[in-house]
Amino acid sequence: TTAAALEHFTVNLTITNLPYTSDLENPDSAKFRATQRSTKTQLDSLLKDSSIGPAFHGCGTTGFRYGPGSDRDQTRVDAVCTYSKEPGAEPLDRVGLYHQVSNKTRGITQLGPYSLDKDSLYVNG
Repeated sequence: TTAAALEHFTVNLTITNLPYTSDLENPDSAKFRATQRSTKTQLDSLLKDSSIGPAFHGCGTTGFRYGPGSDRDQTRVDAVCTYSKEPGAEPLDRVGLYHQVSNKTRGITQLGPYSLDKDSLYVNG
């Protein structure tokens, strides 16, 4: 038998109640680490409870950017998530996953303590 392969997909979203500060550019800053931990916890919890849940391994926040244009009232979150793909299994259903994430975030408006830009969610297989 062939072992499952680890596959990655990206999740991007914009938090509207987290102003972007220069601390979020510095992976060594306390704010970066705390925000990274918090967004990882929220995304992991949400995706463990989705259709890929049994195969889901976790997400890692790769970085933060300021909102659309140069809007520093918002913070864009870039995350890479990992799951096990069994040999011969269908590729990640990113459209289905997008809809599940949308449903679990109240129409892409709420992720735990964070308010989201409802047009900002992007799931890329």
